[in-house]
Amino acid sequence: MADAVTSTTLSDSDRSAVIQLTNTSDGTGESAVTKVDVSALTSRSTDAAPCTGVRLARIVYSTFGMSVKLLWDATTNTICWDLNSDYTTDEDFSDFGGIRNTSGSGKTGDIALTTTGHSSADSYVIVLTLLKEF
Repeated sequence: MADAVTSTTLSDSDRSAVIQLTNTSDGTGESAVTKVDVSALTSRSTDAAPCTGVRLARIVYSTFGMSVKLLWDATTNTICWDLNSDYTTDEDFSDFGGIRNTSGSGKTGDIALTTTGHSSADSYVIVLTLLKEF
């Protein structure tokens, strides 16, 4: 069996995307699973330019029993944001344009996710507000 996970795109416009992620664990957990595939986001309407990356403008999350690492996908993934276990918060980074992707070689623009300390019935709900880059 595997964790019960969902990824739901709540909105996807020329400028931004909002994505909701959920997990109810069976104890398996997730390891560097792609949660935001920028190539799947809507292209810019004015010139059909594809989305090549995102900045994290806001994150609202609640975790129960496990912690979560959001990762910038690359040859060697880099941490985008750490989500503490048993915690609920709303972090807004839009005042300075969002958290930029700091990965290096092999940078894809995608966001991956890894859970740690997970056991059966642990869970998370994460809502990401992303500013699109072209």
